[in-house]
Amino acid sequence: MKVAVIGAGSWGTAVAGIACANADAVLWARRDELARAINDTHENAAYLPGLELPSSLRATSSLEAACSGADVVVVGVPSHGFRDVLADAREYIAPRAAVVSLSKGIEQGSLRRMTEVIDEVLDTHDAGCVGVLTGPNLAKEVAAGQPTASVIAVRDPAVAEELQKVFFTPTLRVYTNPDVVGCEMAGALKNVLAIGAGIADGLGYGDNTKAALITRGLAEMARLGVAAGGDPLTFAGLAGMGDLIATCSSPQSRNRHVGVSLGQGRALDDIVSEMNMVAEGVKTTAAVIELAQRYDVEMPLASFVGRVLYEGAHPADLVPELMLRKAKPELHGIR
Repeated sequence: MKVAVIGAGSWGTAVAGIACANADAVLWARRDELARAINDTHENAAYLPGLELPSSLRATSSLEAACSGADVVVVGVPSHGFRDVLADAREYIAPRAAVVSLSKGIEQGSLRRMTEVIDEVLDTHDAGCVGVLTGPNLAKEVAAGQPTASVIAVRDPAVAEELQKVFFTPTLRVYTNPDVVGCEMAGALKNVLAIGAGIADGLGYGDNTKAALITRGLAEMARLGVAAGGDPLTFAGLAGMGDLIATCSSPQSRNRHVGVSLGQGRALDDIVSEMNMVAEGVKTTAAVIELAQRYDVEMPLASFVGRVLYEGAHPADLVPELMLRKAKPELHGIR
């Protein structure tokens, strides 16, 4: 089996390394010099410095070389460039190849999830072969072989089982889930909520505050995800709560880093300009707020994050604003 991974960022590189255990894996890098360096040194020094990659992993800057003959095409490109890169690769992707998104974002303007973008760009492709790999998967830890778990969500259960075998390793336990919508929504929404949790950390608040923000953030995530067609149980699993905890808590989280820096008083432009990888939540927040309005879902934490990012709201107002909202019952579940 041949697996092509499009996108040589940290997570794309880590997934390509995982796939080497069970398949012939090829990693596409936009820059030819990065592809050559990976082949020569077995290291992606730009995005996963210090971590040795499998010697069997091959890198290329040619989409044709990467995708031609691939049984599985994994797209690890940020949401804002996802459609264009996939369109460039389209002619080389076989009609029955499984196509898996790694992106945890929502397309600006169209408000499409990445599998919806795949369905549009590959409009003659078998929709049952399109899905997403998601969960609490910090790239450095996965690439280093630390034990974790993930979810492969695909419409066709037989395809899901085959993909499960591709990515299952002694250190990565992969579960299947038919809920593509819920898994994708959870992955995108948790990045927005992680910025809010990071703001609280940057302001110096403690674990009680973070626990409250994560828990109430989960309620927001589930409300919007279910309104969009997701299964409520998905948000209690790896794609929902699991990924939310990891992203809101880890210093490795790019979105949490943005929030921490905002809470410390730094300007957003300065924070983003010094990062060599994309924090999806910065752009996805706008799309999430639009979706919340479309589905008439209340999302106070995500709305506040949007005001900080786009309207100049003061991060220090986060906790007082949320604490002084009208008192109400907790209302268990997603209501």
